[in-house]
Amino acid sequence: MNSIDQLCPNCGLCCDSTLFADVELRASDNAARLSRLGLTLLKKNKFTTAFAQPCAGFDGKLCRIYADRPKRCQLFECGLLKRVESKEITPAAALKKITAARAQAEQVRGLLRLMGQNKEQMALTHRYAEAMSAPIDMSDETNAERHGELMLAVNDLMTRLERDFLR
Repeated sequence: MNSIDQLCPNCGLCCDSTLFADVELRASDNAARLSRLGLTLLKKNKFTTAFAQPCAGFDGKLCRIYADRPKRCQLFECGLLKRVESKEITPAAALKKITAARAQAEQVRGLLRLMGQNKEQMALTHRYAEAMSAPIDMSDETNAERHGELMLAVNDLMTRLERDFLR
């Protein structure tokens, strides 16, 4: 069993909006075909089209459109996968890091839900920005505490992602 088969179905952080808010298409990608496959395309600027995260092709474990996925998806290898393939860490150690990162991301999502940010089809970073831009009622101690908890949880998650997945 190769590293991708061991790690990717247990992770999905590159598809569920934890790592990326969107993924830019390459010139060789067929945007119309990807749209027909269910991806939500957005124009970032005059020259750049991307598809929104979380990816509509991701079923929570695997990619429904794997054979037809965009070029960036085909080429992407997270830092954790690279370290397993180079034998810097074991697959078991990588799976522990995945479990910890997924738990941290779920903690952030849970805090967002508690704060009323329930737009699950919006990228995690966009949900966080929306929640943090809402006014804080300082007379509501619970609300103020949740903002602080969310800030700390996002900081911990971003530190973990940068260290384990984006290098």
